[in-house]
Amino acid sequence: MQSRRAFMSTVTAALCAAMGTFNTQAAADVYAITPEWQAAIEKLMPTKAMAVPKKERTLLVFSLITGFDHKVAPKTAAVIRMLGTAAGAWKVVESNDIEQFRPENLKRYDAVVLNNNCPTGKDRDIFRDVLVNLVDKHGAKYKALPLAEREALAKALLDSLLSYVEKGGGLIALHGAIANFNYDDRFSALLGGSFDFHPAAQVVTLNPVDAAHPLTKCFEGQAFVHQDEPYLFNRAYPKMAFKPLLEMDMSRIKTDKRLEKLPPMKRYTAWIRRHGKGRVFYCSPSHFPASFDQPALLHFMLGGIQYALGDLDCDDTPVAQ
Repeated sequence: MQSRRAFMSTVTAALCAAMGTFNTQAAADVYAITPEWQAAIEKLMPTKAMAVPKKERTLLVFSLITGFDHKVAPKTAAVIRMLGTAAGAWKVVESNDIEQFRPENLKRYDAVVLNNNCPTGKDRDIFRDVLVNLVDKHGAKYKALPLAEREALAKALLDSLLSYVEKGGGLIALHGAIANFNYDDRFSALLGGSFDFHPAAQVVTLNPVDAAHPLTKCFEGQAFVHQDEPYLFNRAYPKMAFKPLLEMDMSRIKTDKRLEKLPPMKRYTAWIRRHGKGRVFYCSPSHFPASFDQPALLHFMLGGIQYALGDLDCDDTPVAQ
């Protein structure tokens, strides 16, 4: 059997060769959820949960996009659903309705998945986009409400989400979802950072911070190499109030003038953290669907989501401690 190291070398070579052709492929071919794609992914799925669920678990997968359209989002939602089914770890409710974030609705879920939502404009706030900034497009049913009421509702929904996690709910944010409420200090502290910028999409090398950690054992001590947007973070990020899982090899990132202005520090792309009684899992890798073709990422996501659900206990000591 081909060794994992040889396999990763092959993957790296293939990714590099594909860099010049990826953007020319028809979006329908790359992002379509076909029976063939589902069958292929199902064969790669872990079939056993990393931890026995303490009870039947339900995830809310929220995939509304009001800004940059991460076209991978539908496949990401499908992967989360298939992961839960294959491992018997959770069931999924998918909704793009912001009403799900009212306190009485959030209590139905064990964790919330924010899937590449990426709001737009000066607010970078998904709720304000629906209720105020893009109400004609995304929230027409609210348009008749006075502006003050819509403003108040946007704030109340964010307060509700923050309180939900503080009191014990789980939160999973995938790739672009870190830009939700990007300029809100409370959300930045909750998640562990905010989106700053990313250089051009390219082959990215991620190294497990601790190869023996339960969530990173799936990488078998080897780098995870894939094509991605190399996300960089600010606001709460320098405090590093989280347990890092994957670190980006910055020596392999293409030169970008913006990188020269950054203070020297470790650049992590995935982590876990406690927030009040709740648990948070952030995972940046997955801008392109091909990332899911590597079983290690599927195992990693399974473990991270089970951590956020409260079923998988592991070391989550923050760097700062």
